[in-house]
Amino acid sequence: MSEINAMLKPRITKITLNIGVGEGGKRLELAEKVMNLLTDLTPVRTLGKIQNRDLKVRKGAPIGCKVTMRNSSKMNQFLKDAFWVRENRIPSWNFDSQGNLSFGIRDYTDFPGQKYDPDVGIFGMDINVVLERPGHRVSRRRRNKSRIGKNHRLSKLESIEFFTSEFGLNIVEE
Repeated sequence: MSEINAMLKPRITKITLNIGVGEGGKRLELAEKVMNLLTDLTPVRTLGKIQNRDLKVRKGAPIGCKVTMRNSSKMNQFLKDAFWVRENRIPSWNFDSQGNLSFGIRDYTDFPGQKYDPDVGIFGMDINVVLERPGHRVSRRRRNKSRIGKNHRLSKLESIEFFTSEFGLNIVEE
């Protein structure tokens, strides 16, 4: 029997959660509290890169927070909960050409075990999932950096197949 090459099996490298508040202060602190509740990780503040007077954003001012989950046993459980909130249905346009997945959640209280707190309010979030094959570190390492061959990169269809088999997602063609 031929076995599947272990270097061709995709894996989740990291999950990034982002809440954009648009302003600093109390709302940003509450968004950080929500991130901490969901992931048990300390969020990092994101800063404005350009000045936009219409949106009242200054360059260097805090406008949101983010958390990156890497190599954690909690990643799979978090993703299962996030997909459950989306009723295990994701549109196919949420996958990019490199096989990464990005989707949004409207309300953090939809997660299992979360209750509405009037002091916190309602916060939605963006979730990005990066999928790679083993050996992709070659493109990021400091010494002797190299490119990843075309046949070793993930495609959109391979990523869809991975999430369908691992998490039981229904991919909707829209």
